[in-house]
Amino acid sequence: MIYAGFDAIVDQGNGQGGYVDGFVVPVPTKNKEAYRAMAEKAAGVFQEFGAVRVVEAWGDDVTDGKQTDYKRATKAADDETIVFSWIEWPDKATRDAGWEKVMADDRMKPGADMPFDGTRMFWGGFQPILSQ
Repeated sequence: MIYAGFDAIVDQGNGQGGYVDGFVVPVPTKNKEAYRAMAEKAAGVFQEFGAVRVVEAWGDDVTDGKQTDYKRATKAADDETIVFSWIEWPDKATRDAGWEKVMADDRMKPGADMPFDGTRMFWGGFQPILSQ
């Protein structure tokens, strides 16, 4: 098990979706505000295409594990902070259609000013088994 504490820097929407995308990425600590601004813009695009909630959480209590941890999983450097994010969708079909639209949207094209290295991001889609 890998666990940590995170401070929400973007929390848009009010849904408890039936499908969740989760992401973990290391971000240079000096780029926190640039990342937050980019994430806030992206959250609006995701919601435009069907997401009911987008949360971006900045690492606040991310400890080193004995076998693995968030830092090792992302090859985070000492000057980077782990960001844990998720997108809630009403269902997987809405998610699949939404992602297709997001990826085709010019507003989501990565630019030269990306505030993180996307090659060290990992993600996955999850079917909730408990939501209270």
